Amino acid sequence: MKLIILSIITLASLIFIDKNNSLQTDPLKESIQRGHEIYTDFCVSCHLTNGKGVERVYPPLANSDYLKKNRVASIRGIKYGQKGAIVVNGKTYNGYMAPLGLSDDEVADVMNYITNSWGNKNDKIITEEEVSKIKK
Repeated sequence: MKLIILSIITLASLIFIDKNNSLQTDPLKESIQRGHEIYTDFCVSCHLTNGKGVERVYPPLANSDYLKKNRVASIRGIKYGQKGAIVVNGKTYNGYMAPLGLSDDEVADVMNYITNSWGNKNDKIITEEEVSKIKK
């Protein structure tokens, strides 16, 4: 009888531990954390730490209507670089962003970071698979 009770307690403990571990694993949150590091390494010099960019030179990522309305184009711009005119928050930017040489998972991570920072909210995680399907 003691063995059965001990087995039930052990099983209950394992279920509790498993639930706690799965609750701590949040793929979007982890991607955002990795994306923050990538942003700091590759993007901050132009778009700044606050995501506001430089008016008429580097478009803002903060509260960006372009990011919200142009998911595929935004991913493509990070993946392959960006040139030509775009309108962000009612202002035209006609510059050039060189390709950063990021892998598809890094593009997904930085997109998850910028689309969930500075007033942006994106409930649908951007995945490496989604990025891999986007062509020039």
